[in-house]
Amino acid sequence: MSQLDWIILVVTLLSIIAYGLYKSRTSRNLEGYFLSNRSMPWGLVLLSIMGTQASAITFLSAPGQAYTDGMRFVQYYFGLPLAMVVICIFFVPIFCKLKVYTAYEYLENRFDGKTRTLTSFLFLLQRGLSTGISVFAPSIILSSLFDWNIYYTNIFMGGLLIIYTMSGGAKAVAYTQQLQLIIIFAGMFLAGYMVVNMLPANVSFTDALEVSGKMGKLNVITTGFENGKFNWSDQYNLLSGLVGGFFLALSYFGTDQSQVGRYLTAKSLRESRLGLLMNGLVKVPMQFAILLIGALVFTFYQFNKAPIFFNEVQVKKLEQSVYKDSFAIVQQEYNRLAAEKQELVVAYTAASDNNDKQSEEQSLSVLQSLQKRSDSLRGKVKSWLNTKEVGGDGNDTNYIFLRFVVDHLPAGLVGLLIAIIFLASWGSIAAAINSLSSSTMVDFHRRFSQKKVSGEDEYKLSKWYTLAWGVFCIIVAMFTYNIGNSLIEAVNVLGSLFYGVILGVFLVAFFMKNIRNGHVVFWGAILAELLVLSVFILTKAGIFKMGFLWLNPIGAFGVIFFSLLLNKLITQKESPAV
Repeated sequence: MSQLDWIILVVTLLSIIAYGLYKSRTSRNLEGYFLSNRSMPWGLVLLSIMGTQASAITFLSAPGQAYTDGMRFVQYYFGLPLAMVVICIFFVPIFCKLKVYTAYEYLENRFDGKTRTLTSFLFLLQRGLSTGISVFAPSIILSSLFDWNIYYTNIFMGGLLIIYTMSGGAKAVAYTQQLQLIIIFAGMFLAGYMVVNMLPANVSFTDALEVSGKMGKLNVITTGFENGKFNWSDQYNLLSGLVGGFFLALSYFGTDQSQVGRYLTAKSLRESRLGLLMNGLVKVPMQFAILLIGALVFTFYQFNKAPIFFNEVQVKKLEQSVYKDSFAIVQQEYNRLAAEKQELVVAYTAASDNNDKQSEEQSLSVLQSLQKRSDSLRGKVKSWLNTKEVGGDGNDTNYIFLRFVVDHLPAGLVGLLIAIIFLASWGSIAAAINSLSSSTMVDFHRRFSQKKVSGEDEYKLSKWYTLAWGVFCIIVAMFTYNIGNSLIEAVNVLGSLFYGVILGVFLVAFFMKNIRNGHVVFWGAILAELLVLSVFILTKAGIFKMGFLWLNPIGAFGVIFFSLLLNKLITQKESPAV
């Protein structure tokens, strides 16, 4: 990076830390530290909800996801608006009425202590691991691109945000997320503008969209049906997004303390609801825009030479392996195809502008054929990297957008976009660490500690729990390697292993008033979690074909089914014989 990039990066990061410390003054008790004294307006609640969900993974991995697989990932969010409505009607009023610190307090009032403990433990397990991945995601990519030490990068990524998270709790998190999102959206808008601006002079934005669409990257809506049959292993389609995405969003926003803690900071029930409903309206267009940048980057590389593999560290491994000669041949062929594609895509856009349908169709047909051959060569490189002889990582989805930024964007903007990676990471990680600390303090320490302490002492102890979870997440990041096709997918798969079960417990609590026995729900949740893990393991083994989004309704309905079954068995056993 240039000197200007470094100045912009350092100034931006220091400004966020200073702003967080400035906003960290709050009452020295749990109400102030974890819930900002329930004083936040709906606009700040909205930005905090969005900042918690939109991690660095969102801005790094999503454009790469669109580059490789098209924009169909946006369907993953189609169930979210409906989930916001359900949460506003059924979840939020109960949490606000009971004045809870965490969502899991309600479960003890409804069932018993062990059900609350189990659900809170499942949250701590998946959120702690997911947050570790969120620390690792930008660290591994930045360390690879700039040859930074991965361990120092992890410590730097996670360590600085702990300063203001530990100092100011929920209030500092909310206010810094507000400033972070403003900078993030400005930077992403500039990146999208620059992609289009760097296309040839005679290629307009609509031309870029047309090329991207004809090459299969604007596949926003896919049904999941192939040859008249629904493909259950298809990860992203309309049905899985509406059903699986609905249950995932319902659990994430309705029962995950990292999100529940955001809207519990609102000064009224109305403000909480407004924040959530606006998130439902804004999130899908926002994700669409981020994926569109990835589709435009794909178009940019039709007019310009693209790397055969976007992670240079892995390419160097290949060049020093037994496949080096084969790689050189493939690289040469890939470059030849790239040159042909550049000529053809120019011819295609010219024919399209002149309404020359025959030339347009002819150019497009050859262009699509060349793209398939290029993808095949990239596939070879990926397969070589994954062999034992090389011991590399054949996934470069997470490197595509940042490699484009570093290679092609002007000085200053590169520093800003690197800063965005840090800021997006900090926004989600800070909220997650705050929620992990609150759940540990309220759901475990307060319940099991025999020692009576003052509000001031609880406030100080909560800071230590914040520090402990921050260190834990950094440690997880140190050991996170080869976790999935893309980081954004890996985080969502991990969440889907637990979210459905947690949601199922709350659904039983809210809607099945005839089930009052805590033992029933506790063991129902245990059995449902075993079912979800079994389906996941069998899917990984190739015995089942099931997209990960379906794990969420399986977990939720599993808890309901097992709870109803166990409740019936216990009721029959306790009923006196006639």
